Amino acid sequence: MTIKVLLLVLFSYFLGAVPTGYLIARKVMGIDIREHGSGNPGAANVYRIVGKWAGICTFLVDGLKGFIPTSLALYLFPDTYWPAILCGTIAILGHMWTIYLKFRGGKGVATSCGVFTALLPIPTALAFIAFVICVALWGRISIGSITACVVLPATSFFIGHHPMTVNIMVTAIGLLVIYKHIPNIKRLLAQKELKFEDGAKKRNEHK
Repeated sequence: MTIKVLLLVLFSYFLGAVPTGYLIARKVMGIDIREHGSGNPGAANVYRIVGKWAGICTFLVDGLKGFIPTSLALYLFPDTYWPAILCGTIAILGHMWTIYLKFRGGKGVATSCGVFTALLPIPTALAFIAFVICVALWGRISIGSITACVVLPATSFFIGHHPMTVNIMVTAIGLLVIYKHIPNIKRLLAQKELKFEDGAKKRNEHK
């Protein structure tokens, strides 16, 4: 491993580990987002507890945490995918297990979206469309996220000529994100999962 790749990997982790939702919730409401709602410092919980624009900002910044290091790796190493795969994976892991919050992070949906927008723009767009449709139909972000984790690897295998290493990475990350959604899956089965529109109600409870 070259020094350049090593530095890029370190950059990827510490950028990916920036706890966006936690920082925004602290700034806007002065709360620890991990102590409210689902306890997750991701965009969905920030939306429900802090507000619409706080949730949107969290999603966009978390996405950039994945997009920037992956794009940078693609730019610096245009002849091979493995640095981008490595940096993208590390950024996602940094978000999920952030050193800044004692390794308690988010589920990795937005950061994964940023990584795969850089690596696989068309499959990622299709997965995002599937996400939006599922949220619109069932009103639950978790259903959209889990569906996107299935659609993305499926489309990456059949649309375009992506290296097998990229397809394997997409599949592995999809399974990891689904694993992080196990608490949501349990709430869905128990019919206790919050809907997207429940955000306003949850915010009013915490005013």
